[in-house]
Amino acid sequence: MKLLNKIILIIISTIGLYSIFFMLSDFDIIAEKITKFNIEFLPLIFSLIIIGYFVSFLRWNTQLKNIGVNIKFKSSFSVFISGHSLLFIPGNIGFFIMAQILKNKFNVARSKSSAVIISDMLYAAIGLVILTLIGGLFFEISFYIGIISGSGLILLFLILKTQKTLSWFIKTFSKIKFISIRIKNLEDSFEIIKKSTSGKITIYCSLLAVLFWLIEACTAFFIMYAYGISSLDILEAIPVYTSSILLGYISLIPLGTGVVEGSLTIFLQSHGVELSVALTAPIIIRLFTRWVSICVGFFALKYNDGFKILKEL
Repeated sequence: MKLLNKIILIIISTIGLYSIFFMLSDFDIIAEKITKFNIEFLPLIFSLIIIGYFVSFLRWNTQLKNIGVNIKFKSSFSVFISGHSLLFIPGNIGFFIMAQILKNKFNVARSKSSAVIISDMLYAAIGLVILTLIGGLFFEISFYIGIISGSGLILLFLILKTQKTLSWFIKTFSKIKFISIRIKNLEDSFEIIKKSTSGKITIYCSLLAVLFWLIEACTAFFIMYAYGISSLDILEAIPVYTSSILLGYISLIPLGTGVVEGSLTIFLQSHGVELSVALTAPIIIRLFTRWVSICVGFFALKYNDGFKILKEL
């Protein structure tokens, strides 16, 4: 029940933060922008979101098969979507609920599934860093953010690839109760992590991660365009978006809330977007790219009896 209370607190805090962003804006301008939101772009926006789901799922399912976990497409997809219900848990730790669902429904050892979740988050970060670095060709600060983040990512990769450093990592972070529940068997899954981040699968999953972030960045661009922001072309919008998301990742704040919106506001202003629009556009983008996923995830979580798991935490 403690976790459920935290979830409620995080949601209330997010609503409060978004309210502040709106209060700092010019209501007349925002009302005009919202009422003139070009709904003709909605089919394209939702199509890109759905395609992004499947690209991300393909990366996840490939890693499961790589370690010998073969479950039906529908079941695997519903478990994957369930993980999105807790995207607002700090550091994407909420994804580890998938490990418990796999254990309960398909008797997959948590040591296996937790290792796959760790490697999948690593690939997501790799894809984001790569796309952000490439974006430096069109948005200079994007390159520096990518370099700094990439350096930290390499360090994390080395930690997970070496038994001794992995043991230290587990010992250090097991002091955090919610994390300790999820990583207590992680040391036993060292070989699985190694296998999931070695060979051809590394290139394949990294490319899928780049594709996912490219799709999501294009989704953000079309949301901005539908919202009336036309001062950025798509090649500028992609690094502006990925840089903001990467800063949110680094912060480890739930969903990067505040960091993503704040940095995206600053970046949009640097491209000539007026303050009121720059303050609220990130919220509109996040509603589509994150909170829609969270809502869909909760339906999948209920389908997989995930609420029983939450009550036990």
